[in-house]
Amino acid sequence: MHPLLTRALLALALLLAGGWLGARLGAAFAHATAGAFGGCLLGLLLFLLQDSLRAGRLLRWLRQAQVGPPPPDALLWGELGYRVERALRQREQVARREAQRLVQFLSAIEASPNGVVLLDAKDDIEWCNGVAADQLGLDPQRDRRQRIGNLVRAPAFVAWLQGEDADKALCMPAPGGDGRQLALLLRAYGEGQRLLLTQDITEHERVEAMRRDFVANVSHEIRTPLTVLAGFIETLASLPLSEAERERVLGLMAQQAERMHSLVADLLILATLEGSPRPPMDEWVDARALLQQVLGDGQTLSGGRHVLTLHEAADRQLAGSGHELLSAIGNLVHNAVRYTPPGGRIELRLLPRDDGGVEIEVADTGPGIAPEHLPRLAERFYRVDGSRSRDSGGTGLGLSIVKHVAQRHGGELQVHSVLGQGTRMRVVLPAVRVRRVGELPAPWPAPDDSAHDAEPARR
Repeated sequence: MHPLLTRALLALALLLAGGWLGARLGAAFAHATAGAFGGCLLGLLLFLLQDSLRAGRLLRWLRQAQVGPPPPDALLWGELGYRVERALRQREQVARREAQRLVQFLSAIEASPNGVVLLDAKDDIEWCNGVAADQLGLDPQRDRRQRIGNLVRAPAFVAWLQGEDADKALCMPAPGGDGRQLALLLRAYGEGQRLLLTQDITEHERVEAMRRDFVANVSHEIRTPLTVLAGFIETLASLPLSEAERERVLGLMAQQAERMHSLVADLLILATLEGSPRPPMDEWVDARALLQQVLGDGQTLSGGRHVLTLHEAADRQLAGSGHELLSAIGNLVHNAVRYTPPGGRIELRLLPRDDGGVEIEVADTGPGIAPEHLPRLAERFYRVDGSRSRDSGGTGLGLSIVKHVAQRHGGELQVHSVLGQGTRMRVVLPAVRVRRVGELPAPWPAPDDSAHDAEPARR
């Protein structure tokens, strides 16, 4: 039955019961009408008193933050308490779901590699993730409700935040002074709120600088021989030369053409190394035969001006590309030949490592390299002595090729040098690419035409 109908019937029953009781009492005292009226009034008062008590219990439950179930009641106040309780439970469920979604959303932003800062209409920080805190020098908890312009005081940032160009990206150094570069972006949302996005572009800027330097170096390296060739061609076309002078000019032109050919070949080798998959793990190269071939090429290049020695090499086989390894070790030997004075010694070694890997070492008695140059030796076109390297015919790409070959085989290039005492360069290969010769025989593959195309570069 509907609670309102039940409530009305209860009130009517109390009125009738009170009227009947009052009439009986009134009849006993000869005042039946007055007694009936008084009885009805008493019944109404009893109903109102009972109803007030029920309403009071429900009101106390509401005031006590709805602890426990509502007061039990079969009438209107019980139904009202039940409805209120159900609405509250539904609201709590919705609030829990929304809170869970918010936590998931903030967790997703926290996992982002970019920084995120939520700003209110006054540019106070409402929330920021850990990446933004690290990049901008903020504390995610302590700095909440703080003005971001008071925390990040870089003039460029403050001007950008308050200026009309806030819709454009801003590039600036990180506030910590650690050399990092940041890109910042602002986006409006909500009612006057703004989203500040930060990104660490240090690596991007470094790569972009390397690309600019690479293009500039390539242009310079090609422009120089082209200028020489153009001058010689003009000389041949405009001046009468003797046969000896003509032979000399043609020889110099051939040298410049060969220099450009070497540069283009080395660039193609680098492009191939960077764009191709890692060398296979199931093709094995005999290390001793590889070093013997490198030794022969080095002796040919030296022309008897140096003492080249191959020390007794361990019986090992290397997994990977034989031609890449030949090019890499050949570059090290060619560098040693070019930079070691006549009469100097150049030694090749294959050294087993305790972890199962090997070190292929090329040591010379040349002039050595100053410590400040060692970290940059494998950069493209980097030269310790630019003029001397050009005179020796190097392209400045040799050690870069060695580094790429070593990394493609899971290893690394190590350089140890003392100025005036010589240089030791090592290609370190991991144990996964090394095995003893007795395990499975794998002869050194015969060289083909592609090996000549991939002539080792010079530094």
